[in-house]
Amino acid sequence: MLVFYKERLAFLSVPKTGTTAYESALAPRADMVISEPPMLKHAPVYRYNRFIRPMFEKVCDAQLEVMAVMREPVSWLGSWYRYRQRPFMEGKLNSTHGISFDEFVLAYMKGNKPAFADVGSQFQFMKTQPNGTGVTHFFKYEDQPRLKTFLEDRLSVKLELGRENESPKMELSLSEDVALRFRKKCSEEFDLYASIA
Repeated sequence: MLVFYKERLAFLSVPKTGTTAYESALAPRADMVISEPPMLKHAPVYRYNRFIRPMFEKVCDAQLEVMAVMREPVSWLGSWYRYRQRPFMEGKLNSTHGISFDEFVLAYMKGNKPAFADVGSQFQFMKTQPNGTGVTHFFKYEDQPRLKTFLEDRLSVKLELGRENESPKMELSLSEDVALRFRKKCSEEFDLYASIA
């Protein structure tokens, strides 16, 4: 997570949406950088609402706008699947070695997910809280120019981005049946993604 106090902006770090590259590029410019531990680096809206927002409101009398990046839901799961295919993951409970992408997505849709498919939810990560705290600025991972332009304009910087924390490259596809079941079971993910301009 990155916070830019003067610009009244908090940049939430949704896992598997390329935010590590932005964190590296913008860390020197940010007023607050939370890069460890992962549960704070990747603090969702509800955790931001509980811990970060009150700090700025009570101490600084400042309300921050919140920005977040969302990846197309199948692509997002594909990135997690590939990330857990890294060689050193083999034999670990959250490894996807020996599991097909269809099997991974089917396991993700279960109520009690096995460790290898327990990767959270973009929709739940960005869900607006009962007090109204939510994401002010949504961006699609697939529209990097819009995201980059927004940050450059808002922060008056020129960004040079590297590629970091990448998943291994491999071709993935879902069977038609699993794709339809995923779209139906997790419709809120697809609806949120479709709502981003």
